[in-house]
Amino acid sequence: MRPQIVNLILSATAYRLSMDRFLESFPAPAGDCWSNWINHGRDGGNAAVRAHVTAQTAAFAEKILNSVQAPPATMLDIGSGDGLMAWAALSRWPCVKMTMTDISPALLLQAQIEAIRRGADHQCFFMLANAETLENVADRSQDLVTSRSALAYVVDKPAAFRAAFRVLKPGGMISIAEPLFREQALSLGALQMAPSDTVNLLLELLCRWKAAQFVDPIGGAPPNQLTSYTERDLLSFAGHAGFQDLHLELHIDERQAPPRDWEAFCAMSPHPLAPSSAEILTARFSPAEQKILEAALRPSVEKGGFSITTRMIYLCGRKAG
Repeated sequence: MRPQIVNLILSATAYRLSMDRFLESFPAPAGDCWSNWINHGRDGGNAAVRAHVTAQTAAFAEKILNSVQAPPATMLDIGSGDGLMAWAALSRWPCVKMTMTDISPALLLQAQIEAIRRGADHQCFFMLANAETLENVADRSQDLVTSRSALAYVVDKPAAFRAAFRVLKPGGMISIAEPLFREQALSLGALQMAPSDTVNLLLELLCRWKAAQFVDPIGGAPPNQLTSYTERDLLSFAGHAGFQDLHLELHIDERQAPPRDWEAFCAMSPHPLAPSSAEILTARFSPAEQKILEAALRPSVEKGGFSITTRMIYLCGRKAG
């Protein structure tokens, strides 16, 4: 064996550099709405917003895992995205066998590359699968099933709970956190139904803006999967799937938005299926209307003058066994 190869093997620094170069050689995966949103759309490329999102999502993950009473040997995460739940679980339970599922090939590859970086690829499995079926996941194979802001995007939510129940071992546990978007859509509907003589031009423009991001859960046909469910619906779906010892918490938190530059704000969207504010402004408003909205919103955006309300549903339960 060549001396330089021996040195490479024995040198942790050289190995790290070699691994980084190997990972950088992976072809960039084709983006989709899911990966584009996680990697850019939720923070608009703003470092301060990204740091806040990272802290907030880490807190969501910890809350989900805090409901788990016994360390799992096997765990499946629905809609794994960039691996948030997996990395949080592995930091708690270093020996857990992790199955990450997603409908985004780009995000699965991104998570796989991160698993290699972390030296955890030997215990991580990656599956392209939808939540309604979890196809190719064996019956009674998992001790824990988690989901963080994934079931919200599933059309057939009862089927997703049945699939989670199927893959759990007897005595296995489900623990999820899903956003509640219904209130945003309902408040938009109330504004739209206000008498015309009370609605000024700015309010009308704001309604059109929000209508592009949140669909009316009542007037929609068919119902929109993001806005047509409540926390009680999720509780009912879990119960009908067979889960027992159910516990649900609805957390509503209001905070001041951090200051953001206008360009970053316009590059953001509230969820992967929504267009960015810049796309909405370009597609749905005239140049004159765009100026009105920017003049009204930009000062508050750049000063952090908005309040943001987050509604998160936490639900956990157990499969009898």
